[in-house]
Amino acid sequence: MMLTKLSSKGQLVIPKAIRQALGLRTGTQFHIRVTEGRILLEPITPSPIAALYGKYPDADFLTDLEAEHRREIEHEEAVRP
Repeated sequence: MMLTKLSSKGQLVIPKAIRQALGLRTGTQFHIRVTEGRILLEPITPSPIAALYGKYPDADFLTDLEAEHRREIEHEEAVRP
């Protein structure tokens, strides 16, 4: 068990050992609820898609996929007897 305290701004510091053990990083979101007089914090695990959101703002993946699909169709037509 570790000790932490509430700041004047209502913030709580999660000790480094616990953050590391749970893989918590800056920006991790939590569900918070009160159960039987206790505060329960549950880290939210983002979906893989949500984790990628905004990482590739200049990438045009749809255009790349469409071009690849066109090449596959052209290849299939070329090898068809």
